[in-house]
Amino acid sequence: MDPKILFIDIETFPSLVHVWRMYEDNALDTIEPPLICCFSAKWYGGTHITKALPDYKSKPNDDSKLVKDLWKLANEADILVAHNGKRFDFGKMNARFVKHGLQPPAPYQKVDTREMAKRAFSFEANSLDYLCQYLGLGKKMNTGGYELWQRCMANDPEAWKLMKKYNENDVVMLERLYFALMPWVSNHPNISLYRGKCPRCGSEKIQSRGTARTATRSYHRYQCTDCGGWSRDTAKFAKTTFTNI
Repeated sequence: MDPKILFIDIETFPSLVHVWRMYEDNALDTIEPPLICCFSAKWYGGTHITKALPDYKSKPNDDSKLVKDLWKLANEADILVAHNGKRFDFGKMNARFVKHGLQPPAPYQKVDTREMAKRAFSFEANSLDYLCQYLGLGKKMNTGGYELWQRCMANDPEAWKLMKKYNENDVVMLERLYFALMPWVSNHPNISLYRGKCPRCGSEKIQSRGTARTATRSYHRYQCTDCGGWSRDTAKFAKTTFTNI
């Protein structure tokens, strides 16, 4: 059985707040917390699903229907992949889930490609745009920056089209980055628990590559000929399940 891997990226509107003086004071109160204005998702091996607030014909400050669709996707996933997801996307999604009275989705494993990059490498920067350009995987669309969000908040149809294209392109880059970094990361969810033998990609195409040794034991060591990732047996010199090295 293949794991259901979902690549996800969300876009939010800024918070609306009161302040005494711009640039100098903390917010006095919040008029409107940050809404999820758009999301793009892609199942591994599947097609894109991109939704924005105008798709639901709701009030400009009502993301409830969009959030429910996002919840349904998260509820189906075994593994959710996002860039900077642990500091942004996953928490923001949960905040809107509970806001709209939704129960927690079925538990899924979280993969953050920004953390993957920081853990295994020493890049000059760890943004999605920098990493993808550095690795030749694409680049972010030029949207003009915050002006696009302002135009969307003013309900400009052309701006919403551009927002959805921008969001979808980020997920295309995210998927490419995930597969580029995945063989290098030792703490990736163990795909061999779902299918195959390679704990990273699930491929059956693994070859014996000597011995892995810990402080007290020796294990058979393997390399996947599809993704290049390394693994070892979970029992001493026994072919049982496999785990990352």
